[in-house]
Amino acid sequence: MNPELPPGLALQKVDERIMTLNVGPQHPGSGHMRIIVQIDGDFIVACDPDPGYVHRGEEKMAEYRNYITNIPHLERPVIHDSCNVLYPYVLGVEEILGIEVPERAKYVRVIASELNRCIYTMYWLAIYGIFLGHSTMFMWPAGDRELLIDLMEKMTGARVTHAHFVPGGVRNDLPPNFEDVCLRQVNYFEKRIKEYAAIFYDNPILIARTKDTGILSRQDAIRLGTTGSVLRASGVDYDLRKKEPYDVYEELDVHTNVMKEGDSYARSKVPWLDMLESCAIIRQALQKMPKSGSVRVKLKPNPKGKGLDSVYKRVESGRGSLGCYIVSDAKPEPYRVKMSVGSFRNLIALPYLLKGEKLGNMPSVYWSLNYWPVEADR
Repeated sequence: MNPELPPGLALQKVDERIMTLNVGPQHPGSGHMRIIVQIDGDFIVACDPDPGYVHRGEEKMAEYRNYITNIPHLERPVIHDSCNVLYPYVLGVEEILGIEVPERAKYVRVIASELNRCIYTMYWLAIYGIFLGHSTMFMWPAGDRELLIDLMEKMTGARVTHAHFVPGGVRNDLPPNFEDVCLRQVNYFEKRIKEYAAIFYDNPILIARTKDTGILSRQDAIRLGTTGSVLRASGVDYDLRKKEPYDVYEELDVHTNVMKEGDSYARSKVPWLDMLESCAIIRQALQKMPKSGSVRVKLKPNPKGKGLDSVYKRVESGRGSLGCYIVSDAKPEPYRVKMSVGSFRNLIALPYLLKGEKLGNMPSVYWSLNYWPVEADR
């Protein structure tokens, strides 16, 4: 790894030994993006990620819809983590509008966001299994995540895109007996994912393909601005739920999972450990949540800010820090909405990690960065 190598200047013709390959933008090893790599034999000598293939203009669209009607389209960049991608936007709008959220609604949000975090991570893990040729680790996560998708359907009425978080709380209260069903299924889900250790994380094939590959040191992880599981896998103890708690996270005991190796194996394991922690957080929230009370503050059809104002809120999503910067000018529509997403920040590390690696290790290094192309392109 050469930290001084500028990623934008990485690709250059050296001699006839160097071959340039386009991986993607439609490729089972890259998703909806393109990775341009230069190889010398079997080794990568340079890499230039080329995001933007599925750009959809979310931030610009937000300027033409009011604070409420922005919700359905802003969750589209990460439909399987829709609660967390909406979370910072809703928190920001509430500050602009001066809204105090009911206590029960805050706990419902925490439960929904942790369920959605696991749903996203299971999808990511299933794809990682396919990248590494481990078909069982596609089938198991794809099936087990249905336990939590069923819970989200009970909670929100929708299986994938929920539009559940709204300024002032959540769209609707929990259905009868939800707490008992949720606790039962979360406990079973936790039992199931613990079994992944033997079949996947202790598997010599996975270890051979991920141990000591794509090593990101603690210093470089900080310098490159990585976040979430990528940052924690390099030994940095940082989780916004604990460092900058929002809603009722400060009332809960949140344990941060940190590994010091900084390789692809550590980056693949931290999200799995985070799912186990999410189960513990959900149990705490179910126990401490008020048994009754309002879950939403009633708003006017077109709420307006009080004047020229700006706010920045961020949360810990399934991919790390996810922030939303909102500028208001006393109109029903925001003047500006800017999203800062973990996927794009983690992608910056890819050129440094792939330099010197074998081409066959590219999928394991790339997907360990917890990158979601649609979120980065937004």
